[in-house]
Amino acid sequence: MSTERTKALHERGRRRIPGGAHTYSKGDDQFPANAPHLIERGEGCWCWDTDGRRWLDFGMGLRSVILGHAYPAVVEVVQEQLRRGSNFTRPAPIEGELAELMTEVAPCAEMCKFAKNGSDVTTAATRLARAFTGRDLIAACRANPFYSFDDWWIGRTEVSRGIPQAVRDLTLLFDYNDADSLRTLFDAHPGRIACVVLEPVAVEPPRDGFLKTVVDLAHRNGAVVIFDEMISGFRYHLKGAQGLYGVVPDLATYGKGLANGFSVSALCGRTEIMGLGGLDHDQERVFLLSATHGAETHSLAAAAACVREMLRFDVAGHIKRLGARIVAGMNEAARHAGLERYVEWTGYEQSPVLLCRDREGAPSLPFRTLLFQEMAARGILIPCVAISFSHGEAEIDAAIGAFRESLTVYARALEEGVERHLAGAAVKPVFRRHN
Repeated sequence: MSTERTKALHERGRRRIPGGAHTYSKGDDQFPANAPHLIERGEGCWCWDTDGRRWLDFGMGLRSVILGHAYPAVVEVVQEQLRRGSNFTRPAPIEGELAELMTEVAPCAEMCKFAKNGSDVTTAATRLARAFTGRDLIAACRANPFYSFDDWWIGRTEVSRGIPQAVRDLTLLFDYNDADSLRTLFDAHPGRIACVVLEPVAVEPPRDGFLKTVVDLAHRNGAVVIFDEMISGFRYHLKGAQGLYGVVPDLATYGKGLANGFSVSALCGRTEIMGLGGLDHDQERVFLLSATHGAETHSLAAAAACVREMLRFDVAGHIKRLGARIVAGMNEAARHAGLERYVEWTGYEQSPVLLCRDREGAPSLPFRTLLFQEMAARGILIPCVAISFSHGEAEIDAAIGAFRESLTVYARALEEGVERHLAGAAVKPVFRRHN
């Protein structure tokens, strides 16, 4: 039960912030009623809410905290940098230092440009592609739910209000693992598609050389390839999906995991394309990215420290190993409970996806909410499984044990109706036309 202080703090945010949070994925409509309303601090893989309750955290800042909350090696360099100042009138040495580090870990990176969030750099990538090719259309993979909050992408989602139809029409959609669907777009719009944008890995692995086929198909048609490595970068492999599958795009964007929760994103790519946003050419200028806070020195120092830790330790391997353990343990718990038809963890071990179904076998947000509710009742905050370097075997075992107990409630809800067991409203999709 929340204290009066927490209720007052929560209401203050709801009253003054549209949606009550600055990221829709952190909103009240995304969590069960018994989840913490406000989180005050974190350490390692644990966090504490404003009521003083401790939670085992698997959300980890929407997958952005890859090493752990308040990770000492990152905090120390940030504190040192802050004593020197955080924003200057000319570039700071840390900018070039981090750009060089990115060329070590991002196969496509010959040049880099930093910003504060993933939306900005992914949109900047499309702008570069349009400038480089002289074309307008964007081909984006429909399997990926979010590339940017900018018009070119949000206009193709359910929440397109406020975006002109003319802008929406400039983004075309193709299907993952279906090269023919992309080929059809190129055939239907010859010489008009500037770029192909996709998350190279998401839930299902690429089949039959799909990623290489995408690159080859795009290049044959004069288009630029952009990999959105916001999630796959560093979490799936130190060198992202590019390292995992050996396929290199023209441009790639990074964010989550780059700076252990600090606000840093990166656009990396070939000099031939990236250089259009620079000063060393005599062509028409491309106003690529120009952000006052894009190179805050303490955030870039956090990113550099985070990358060095990932170069020093096999963070991606740790995440994969524990991810495999938690997926196997939770799926075995579902089988033991006779619920494998209704509850399943699938996808990559590094970022598994939970499927919840009702009695008829249909995907069910109310049942998903119930499962998260019961995990929260046992001190586990798990809107997703985003294992960090700070998670260990004990925390994985604790989550599996809580999951096993939660399934007993799930089984009763299948018999008695899920509404009887929900403490509040079911979670809703972020991308929906009406509240």
